[in-house]
Amino acid sequence: MTTAYRLHYAPDNASLIIRLALLELEVPFECALLDRETRAHKSAEYLALNPAGRIPALETPDGVMFETGAILLWLADKHQALFPKADDPARAHALKWLFYVSNTLHANLNLRFYPDQYTSEAHEALRAGAVENIKHAFSLLNDVAGEGHAWFNGPEVSILDLYVAATLRWSQIYPSKDYRQITADAWPHLQQMVQRLETRASVTELIKAEGLGQKPFSHPENFYMYQSETA
Repeated sequence: MTTAYRLHYAPDNASLIIRLALLELEVPFECALLDRETRAHKSAEYLALNPAGRIPALETPDGVMFETGAILLWLADKHQALFPKADDPARAHALKWLFYVSNTLHANLNLRFYPDQYTSEAHEALRAGAVENIKHAFSLLNDVAGEGHAWFNGPEVSILDLYVAATLRWSQIYPSKDYRQITADAWPHLQQMVQRLETRASVTELIKAEGLGQKPFSHPENFYMYQSETA
């Protein structure tokens, strides 16, 4: 590597959250594109980096990191930015919501998008249940976002802001058959947060790098539909 970090990514995947964090930290990094159509994330070469075959993976001087929440927290601690530090009393409160997003909200997105990976039947029932769980999660997060914390929807961007923004994006546009079944307008504090994010240079760079449309979080376009329209 010519930089300290190499991000293995695919457009509009969880890797976009890590790209945003790296851009916010203003640290040099390089990217390695994974072609999902050819299942590059399941290749022997990539499995040597991330044996789970999931995106993203981040090569670092300390070794390869994978799992979105783990990478975010590691970067924040490494660079002492974007999240409460270890001796900050607010860290405990922030951590529980970071892991709630990772373990509960993001997990339910996977159930909604890939029900066939969990059961061979009753896909629609599984997806319907996941949708209700996702809505409930955003309602809880909207309440927290309105409480005036520095580490979520605060004056400075946090890794929790970035993670929630991405999940809000995907919830609105995927799968394509449910386009806009969920909309950010239902949660005004979250909508305010992502609209503010969309004015940041990091998001401008993300849009340019991954072709996500001009309002990727507050009023997103389906990535695959958008790509076909602009190709």
